[in-house]
Amino acid sequence: MNRPFIAGILAGSLPRLRDPLNPEAAISRRQSRLRGDHIVDSNVRIPAELRDAAVLVPLIDHPGGMGILLTQRTAGLPRHAGQVAFPGGRLDATDRDPVHTALRETEEEIGLPPGNVAVAGRLDDYITGTGYVVAPIVGFVEPGQDYVPQPSEVEDVFEVPLSFFMDPANHKRETKRWNGIDRTFYAMHWNGRYIWGATAAMLVNLYEVLTHKAAA
Repeated sequence: MNRPFIAGILAGSLPRLRDPLNPEAAISRRQSRLRGDHIVDSNVRIPAELRDAAVLVPLIDHPGGMGILLTQRTAGLPRHAGQVAFPGGRLDATDRDPVHTALRETEEEIGLPPGNVAVAGRLDDYITGTGYVVAPIVGFVEPGQDYVPQPSEVEDVFEVPLSFFMDPANHKRETKRWNGIDRTFYAMHWNGRYIWGATAAMLVNLYEVLTHKAAA
């Protein structure tokens, strides 16, 4: 898959890129999107109060094929410690829209300037069991960037070939027992990296969008 092909598919999501982050827009997104931990696993209960967040799904535009940039979170964090994630976070009061949130958080976490990201579109919003409505913003990044991880948040920055996520054989569903309840989630294993939960589910969404497949 090359950049023009991916950009053409994502072009249909461009009108939603500048959705304002406000209560009315948030309610609309929650009602219209069916992505979330509660869809993957019916045992998950979504909190009544949801907060807006956004992440960047960075596609690294190598001449020989696309890669996807991911981060390994710092082990000492109070939440999601050590997990693989996209750069991003919750909105600030000064953020204009999900694009602003995703690019601002990405620069804070890994030192990638917003001007070095060519935003192409967005995936479906994803509701997490921890109470966030996450807007995944897809953008192209040229290879050879100098990433500077914020050590209090990011332990490592690494890249995975897009082709790995385009193989549905790598989209596993795993079940583990937490607090006496069996929880099911998407999981992907790549070169010793364990990509699971909301991040893995968003990658499944990317696969479905790029292959024109509807969500299960």
